[in-house]
Amino acid sequence: MELFNASTLIDVIGELFSDETSIVLSDTKEYLYYQPSKRIDLKIKPGDPILEGTITYKALLAGQKVSEYIDRDVFGVPYYGMAVPYSKEGEIRGCVTAVFPTLTNAMSVITIKKSDGWVPVPFTDVIYIEAKERKTFVITKENVGTHTNTLNEFDFLLPRDSFIRCHRSYIVNVNYIKEIYPDTRSTFILKMIDDTLVPVSQTHASYFRKLLGF
Repeated sequence: MELFNASTLIDVIGELFSDETSIVLSDTKEYLYYQPSKRIDLKIKPGDPILEGTITYKALLAGQKVSEYIDRDVFGVPYYGMAVPYSKEGEIRGCVTAVFPTLTNAMSVITIKKSDGWVPVPFTDVIYIEAKERKTFVITKENVGTHTNTLNEFDFLLPRDSFIRCHRSYIVNVNYIKEIYPDTRSTFILKMIDDTLVPVSQTHASYFRKLLGF
């Protein structure tokens, strides 16, 4: 399929989706075509390599349709993607990907589970969220409890002006960071208002510094 014909086809496919959906066409190594939406733009350019961790990469690696949330590590914004590889003569030649903005949530509370029941907690009271022992712990000003959401799911639902993913195991509320220290084992260490020390990994350091402006 010539690129011109492929572009025309993708333009038509794009008409089937809402204005919130971006459409991507790639071969097995790089992006060939990108149509950004009004709601989400990953800043992809034709010729850019397919990066590890993207939904396109995962679909090509699996050799089948993949749909899941992708956190903001790769492109700087989280998104929900659906990618389907296409084949010719039995060999995978590329992938078509649809990129959707993260789901919005009108709720402003997190309902955490405690031993004696559930407690609704406003977003503004959450200090940080930690994944450990195959559970998600929500630490607030007055309570500690668990939640069924994963950190990736919280990364899409929490307001981005307050919450930052700083590590594969942590999301922090920037309003409750007391101090930031350099560290030899990780890029930074955050001291939260409850004196908990939270690491900032190398993967998240650049985005973290950009948002906090230092």
